[in-house]
Amino acid sequence: MESEMSTPAEEKPSARKEYGDDVIVIPRTLAVNIGVAVLFFALGAVTAGILWPRLFPQPTVAAAPAAAPQEPQLPARIDNVNVDDDPAFGPEDAPVTIVEFSDYQCPYCKRYKDQTYAALREQYGDNIRYVFRDFPLTSIHPDAFLAAEAATCAGDQGKYWEMHDTIFANQIVGIGKDALIGFAGDLDLDVDAFTECIESGKYTEEVQKDMTEAQSYGVTGTPSFFINGVRLVGAQPLETFQAVIDAELESTQ
Repeated sequence: MESEMSTPAEEKPSARKEYGDDVIVIPRTLAVNIGVAVLFFALGAVTAGILWPRLFPQPTVAAAPAAAPQEPQLPARIDNVNVDDDPAFGPEDAPVTIVEFSDYQCPYCKRYKDQTYAALREQYGDNIRYVFRDFPLTSIHPDAFLAAEAATCAGDQGKYWEMHDTIFANQIVGIGKDALIGFAGDLDLDVDAFTECIESGKYTEEVQKDMTEAQSYGVTGTPSFFINGVRLVGAQPLETFQAVIDAELESTQ
């Protein structure tokens, strides 16, 4: 007689039975498929990381250039510019004093001398006192320092301005030591005394003093002028000098 209770057929133990009810077990075929997918994903990520920047490079943004350091602004006027005991013409009580720092080998100083200097003297006469001081740029003008000494040595014999003019007139030809001694002869100076003066360095400290004071006023190039202390740099046109001088004359009236 058959039993009313059927007994279940014998079956293979399940994964749940094998590990217990508190563990979820992924079937082996699914685990294999997931593992393969993860492997391909990892390989794809690595490949993309290598190829993407090469295929699609990102534009680079240039760094902004560093700001250039600002040059300190020199004062437009320097009060009480020293005239020292340097060569000058014009009355000491003139309403306008022009102090020039110059270099006998500087082509711009020669341009000023040729184009503006005489015109100023002629136009303003006793209304200006003009003082010439030395600022030889020895790093580029090797004969300028000795030329400055030579002019002062000529001044010992009363011919400073004559030597001053002669040196500038011969700037292009050459103003070395032999040339300076030749100029002394042309000006009827005592050549032996003149030669002794320039060879002894009698006025070396005087020229150096001019240079030091010029630097204290911020002078770095030639020609540089102070018109009643108003700074003017370079071989400016005559009109530029006239404008400054006229303004100073008007302010003193």
